[in-house]
Amino acid sequence: MLDLHRLRVFRSVVASGSVHAAAANLGFTPSAISQHLAALQRETGLVLLERAGRGLRPTSAGLALAAEADELLARVGEAEALVADLRAGRTGSLSIAYFPSAGIVWMPALVDGLMRAFPGVRLDLRLCDEPPERLDERPDLQLVVAGDEIPRRAGFRAEHLRDDPYVVILPEGHRLAGRDEIELAELAPERWIDNDFVHGRCRQVALDACAAVGFRPAFHVEAHDYRAALAFVAAGIGITVLPSLGAEQPPPGVVLIPVVRPTPVRRIHVVVRESVAASELGRTALALLRAGR
Repeated sequence: MLDLHRLRVFRSVVASGSVHAAAANLGFTPSAISQHLAALQRETGLVLLERAGRGLRPTSAGLALAAEADELLARVGEAEALVADLRAGRTGSLSIAYFPSAGIVWMPALVDGLMRAFPGVRLDLRLCDEPPERLDERPDLQLVVAGDEIPRRAGFRAEHLRDDPYVVILPEGHRLAGRDEIELAELAPERWIDNDFVHGRCRQVALDACAAVGFRPAFHVEAHDYRAALAFVAAGIGITVLPSLGAEQPPPGVVLIPVVRPTPVRRIHVVVRESVAASELGRTALALLRAGR
């Protein structure tokens, strides 16, 4: 097994032409250089250098080894640079899962910030509404809607990002459109437009709040999508109640009003792999999410 350090010393002697010059270049003593050369020749069983006046020149075997050493040391240098980049988060990959409204509002700024800070990183973005505990393979970082407690899993930690209160979206001209806030019970007789999957957690938050004031919405349209629901409201078909994050880019023709007594609220968390959270890339991603909340 060749010693890389001795190869570097040998390559320096070949390039500089003498032990003393190589010692000066490398910051070693001439004696140390000579010892490394002798050890390398013993390891290889080859005569690598021969006297040429006051200096040294490589033998044919030495020239062949020096050429190979150039390529080997270049690859080692690339590997060392890669390790340094990985430690600093300047390269590698990061998998991120997110739910739809976070994808629209937060993900563009997050991706832009990461690509500016780490232009060599590869981002694997996944739209995913599943809670972390249901995934066979967890992404490095996942934005989730959950309760106060997220099931713990070894190697991951969760951080609460924000509480997201719900608002009612009304068509312009609606009888309640001029209000500063609307009690949830006042919306019981309205034509409701559903905006989430039947078993979606965000939908359940709204249903639980409605149940707390004694009614269950009568959904006349089931859109299962925030943007579609907003478009139906703009067309005057009915009203919808959704998290404020999902209503940050409303279409023309609608009015957003806070819902009170009670206010449905969903809690948004980020679940991150601990090894990623400790990296420069992970710390930057978390900082960007905190700034965007």
